[in-house]
Amino acid sequence: MTPPFRSRGAARRTIARPAQCLPLLALLLAGGCANVHHVEVGAIPDDYRTRHPIVVSEAETAIDIPVVVSDGALSYANRGRVEDFADRFRASGADFIQVQLPSGSMNQYAADRVSHDIVKVLKGRRVARERVFVQPYPAPGASGPTPIRLAFTTLVAKTGPCGRWPADLAETSQNKNYHNFGCASQQNLAAQIADPRDLLSPRGVDTIDAERRTTVLDQYRRGDLTTSAPTETESEYEW
Repeated sequence: MTPPFRSRGAARRTIARPAQCLPLLALLLAGGCANVHHVEVGAIPDDYRTRHPIVVSEAETAIDIPVVVSDGALSYANRGRVEDFADRFRASGADFIQVQLPSGSMNQYAADRVSHDIVKVLKGRRVARERVFVQPYPAPGASGPTPIRLAFTTLVAKTGPCGRWPADLAETSQNKNYHNFGCASQQNLAAQIADPRDLLSPRGVDTIDAERRTTVLDQYRRGDLTTSAPTETESEYEW
């Protein structure tokens, strides 16, 4: 039986159809090679760092120095508290420290006398006088040991409060961590951060120690050890 007649144009169109499918095949192959590591599955526990993030915020640090009417100078115990507070102020990177005196209280004049000793102690701990602000706060008619307050404001790293249990711990069908999981670890990590500014941006790189670099290179050329000598408390176990 003679096949039906086809024109040359129809033959060309028939031959061209497989070539038109090549882009679609390429897309399918590329989709098969896609990265599948970011696929989220409901059984994977959620991240505790998202539930309890470490946030850098502004907060006030303060201590109260109680003063009685008969005080004429800063006591030895309170002197140690002021010294410790001055060290924390210097380590915080804050610019100013406030010494707030009660105004209108029964011990107003005693607080004024004690404040002079406080300023001297701060100066002795390398806090410049221009960084100390002495100012009153209203305490009209207050009796008893109305305190002198020392305060400064700086950045702190902290998380939200722990101990919240919004869901039943027995409900584990989704295999997720309970809400309070990781909160204490985040709190401890935030408390260990010396300068919260490091969480906002990296510090600048210091210059190299050229003298130390030359010493190590000389030891390397001679074939000597370039590592530090082990301390007496270093473990000698061979794993």
